[in-house]
Amino acid sequence: MSDERNHQQNQAPDDRQPAILLPGVVTALLGLMLAVQLARTFILNEQSDPQLVYWLAFIPARGVFSGEYPGGWIPLLWTPFTHAFVHAGWEHLLINCAWLAIFGTPVARRYGAWATVILFLATAVAGAAAFAMTDLSDGQWLIGASGGVAGLTGAACRFIFQPVIVGRDPETGEARVLGRRMAKLGELMRNQRAAFFIVVWLVLNAAVPFLPLLIGQSIGIAWQAHLGGFLAGLFLAPLFERRPSRGGLQ
Repeated sequence: MSDERNHQQNQAPDDRQPAILLPGVVTALLGLMLAVQLARTFILNEQSDPQLVYWLAFIPARGVFSGEYPGGWIPLLWTPFTHAFVHAGWEHLLINCAWLAIFGTPVARRYGAWATVILFLATAVAGAAAFAMTDLSDGQWLIGASGGVAGLTGAACRFIFQPVIVGRDPETGEARVLGRRMAKLGELMRNQRAAFFIVVWLVLNAAVPFLPLLIGQSIGIAWQAHLGGFLAGLFLAPLFERRPSRGGLQ
């Protein structure tokens, strides 16, 4: 009897939950950003850290005054991407990490790892382009994942506010959750929750350049990258939708 109980216990399913519930691609992006900040904090010195930031930050003025910058315009080939992995400090990093975990997770679960990386990088570039439109000759630097994170937020807005679709297995009739439908732009505006979130996001970021008039000092927030990334994600998300299969659940 004792041996039988031991055998049943050995065969019992493992109900333990994994320590990390985030999708692997989200964890990898977070890990890369954390690794860069850790290296800057504990490994690089006062001479090498500014050099790292200089070669990874997006500086739009490189394209106009290339002769005034070491490397000229060439870093513009990679800095529209790499600026997303460098942050101004731990607070800046942790805010972006939290936002990435919240909105990157539903995107990764819906589209998969590669699509998530492409969306993140593409919207980071869109954010950099929007930043360049207003800071092309000012010599301002853009660092931080805000553009890419905003892009994943915009992509998630296309489906996270939609009702859950439930289908039935054609063989067993068992009800199963199929997910959420991709909403058209017009449908988003008719959805109160989605419309409220999108409008508040756009208004708050568009209001940032006017804050110095109220508080009397400048704020180092790249609102242009936020708006550019968010709108890019909002419009790019449908490109990654999978075509529904003919068989399976209905």
